[in-house]
Amino acid sequence: MAKAGANGSAKGARSAPGTGGGVAGLGKSKRKPVQVPPRFASDAAGDGDGRVASASGTAAASTATSAGSAAAARLSSGGAGKLPSSGVDPSSIASFREACEYLFARTDLERLKPTNATRDLYRLDRMHELAKRLGDPQNALRMVHIAGTKGKGSTCEMVATCLEACGYTVGCYTSPHILDVRERLRINRSLISESAFVGLTKRVASVAQEMEAEHGPATFFELTTAMALLYFAEEAVDAAVIEVGLGGLLDCTNIITPEVAAVTMIGFDHMDILGKTLEEIAAQKAGIYKPGVPALTFEQDKKVLEVLRSKASTVGAPFSVVGQDIDFTARTEFVSGVGPLVRASLVTERNNYDHVTVPLKGEHQANNCGLALAILDKLSERGFNCPADLVSKGLDQTKLPGRFELVTRSPRVLADVAHNPESVQALMRTMSAHLPYDSLVVVFGCAADKDIPGMLRQLAAAADKVIFTKASGNSRATSPSELARKYHEVSGGKMFQVARDLSDAMELGLRAVGRDDVLCVTGSFYIVGEAKKWLAAKLAAKKK
Repeated sequence: MAKAGANGSAKGARSAPGTGGGVAGLGKSKRKPVQVPPRFASDAAGDGDGRVASASGTAAASTATSAGSAAAARLSSGGAGKLPSSGVDPSSIASFREACEYLFARTDLERLKPTNATRDLYRLDRMHELAKRLGDPQNALRMVHIAGTKGKGSTCEMVATCLEACGYTVGCYTSPHILDVRERLRINRSLISESAFVGLTKRVASVAQEMEAEHGPATFFELTTAMALLYFAEEAVDAAVIEVGLGGLLDCTNIITPEVAAVTMIGFDHMDILGKTLEEIAAQKAGIYKPGVPALTFEQDKKVLEVLRSKASTVGAPFSVVGQDIDFTARTEFVSGVGPLVRASLVTERNNYDHVTVPLKGEHQANNCGLALAILDKLSERGFNCPADLVSKGLDQTKLPGRFELVTRSPRVLADVAHNPESVQALMRTMSAHLPYDSLVVVFGCAADKDIPGMLRQLAAAADKVIFTKASGNSRATSPSELARKYHEVSGGKMFQVARDLSDAMELGLRAVGRDDVLCVTGSFYIVGEAKKWLAAKLAAKKK
């Protein structure tokens, strides 16, 4: 394992990515060919090429597809054939703007209405084939795989930052992005360069285009996932933290065999795809558990834990629950001049992570931090060195845009990507503890496949006024008038307004708040991203 040098990069391993090599027919690479790490080389048996014969193989893809048939059957029919191609030759991509245009022209499940989803979109065979033609870069990586309804982004960030503090070069693949698509592909918290992004887009899209006739056009998320795996492999990162996009079992990140697989809090989300009950949703999330790979979660609904434990047992994954099987405690203390802080402790035979500060605000982040510590502990079992003092340093450096982010202080505008009832409830509680206010005005918009009544009930319990809007260019977004109608039903007549777009909503919100009030923008990544861009443009205009 290459350790990080003083500049944060793996010694002798880092070079300009995305500029060639590694893909048949796309030019020679000056980089050394990707080597299979010792664990993979020793575990692989009978494949003849050092690849792992496990859930990341073709046979496992067939099993996952079969096991996921219940979820796939919930997808609306129509479009069982090929998805429309963008009609653009990837080799003609010459700029970052063109690369973004090409990718965003692909089918994007993050923005697709559930009623437009087809069985063809939720499958692993195309992703396996794409990875195979790229040289199976995932087999050269040591990874952490994280799924869940809420908290997976926070957990990914804590794990990645702690590993970096321990001296490792760490790739991090998360979604969605807030402002810049390159947020999805980072190494040691640095965004991939625009030129590298362009190079990877051309290479991966060209390979995907070659297989369209047989497998259909690759989706946006398939392309970006392949780009991330290739980027991290060619940059020879010591570890890669991979966030599941949707569900787990049939998510295109599920071609990997990680060092550790973890599931965060399970709640109601994407019900049209993953199932209508917590048990059905949990079964999909548990699809990332792999034979022989430590499987983690934390204390939550008993029925959820039963499903997760059963799925882990079925595939032969050693299963642990933080707070039950792993000693974990957390408590909140008030620090003068700072406010409430959550301290956490996780103790095992290998590590004593005692009294560390949970870096992200909110009591709900304690479980996410505990899960991150448990992941680091399991990595210690598998050859990583994660001492307590460096882990504590990494936690202190953890920051996550869009999570309880105070974007401006005068007036106070808070942005948070909460997009399910539990997250909205946690947001409201965290504001009460960390950001006292006289009046709370909320700008809210969300996707149609969310638990809308549940979120609205949480808003009604805390907000003095809600302004309903929608993100531009998102076909999944619920119309503001529909949100207003449902809010009227659940709020008992509390104050609200309807705005035709985000710009209008922000103007209304800013006019409604004073010095001691808070304007909170929440409901989705897209609402938060658009609001941050709008605020930045407004601030820039004032400076002129």
